Amino acid sequence: MERQSAVFTVFVYAAALLLAAVILAPILWLFVMSISSAADLSTKPLNWWPEEIDLSRYRLLLSTIENSAGAAFTASLFNSLKVAGMATLAAIAVAIPAAWAVSRTSNVSWSLYAVIATYMLPPVALAVPLYMGLAYLGLLNSVFGLALVYLTILAPFTTWLLKSGFDSIPKEIESAAMIDGARLDQILRLITLPLAAPVMATSALFAFLLAWDEFFYALLFTSDLRAKTLTVAISDLAGGRVSDYGLIATAGVLAALPPVLIGLVMQRALISGLTSGGVKG
Repeated sequence: MERQSAVFTVFVYAAALLLAAVILAPILWLFVMSISSAADLSTKPLNWWPEEIDLSRYRLLLSTIENSAGAAFTASLFNSLKVAGMATLAAIAVAIPAAWAVSRTSNVSWSLYAVIATYMLPPVALAVPLYMGLAYLGLLNSVFGLALVYLTILAPFTTWLLKSGFDSIPKEIESAAMIDGARLDQILRLITLPLAAPVMATSALFAFLLAWDEFFYALLFTSDLRAKTLTVAISDLAGGRVSDYGLIATAGVLAALPPVLIGLVMQRALISGLTSGGVKG
């Protein structure tokens, strides 16, 4: 193995620490704001750590008292989980056969690039036809309608990611199984999908994050707590004449927890999927 100089090693660690600081500093400050009192947030010079930890905002947002801010927040949290979960599952179900077909049939690869090209359109350009379609189906202000809209966003993205995973699987393995008499569904279920599991996990996580963070369509197509998502609920907290920035920060911390927990659970599959295809054996 090649020996690395001490200067290069120090440079690598310093760059890693700088990157970690840049990424983690806003998150740490968000948490500090969430546990700081209004006086600590408005004092000059600014207190980098509160004199007294205030957890009242967490109790407020996590309460289930009817017609309270907590009830609205928790309802929006569950709506986001429902919408993001349904859209992700549907996107993976659509993307698996589509990505496999594009990967194994080069003649139709143009179709994937044509669909991905729709990402060049601004979301506002599709707002009116999507709104009219949901209104015709009676799915406005519905978690199912919003999940259907998100599916149109996630399906091309997950198909593109899964195609790269299927491309790394040798076609000869599937051909050998076909010669042995395996049906197409058996080849996919027993051979291709297990080998592509890390990429599938990565695609599902990124699709979930896209749906979880989406704001524009959720704002247009929802109006009350039956379908309002977390991003819209957080924007409502900043919509008054006087904004409680500590409360907004608390909502941000709580909103970040589900994706972080899912990422930690899927960490091994995520790393494997991101590095898939990085080296050739």
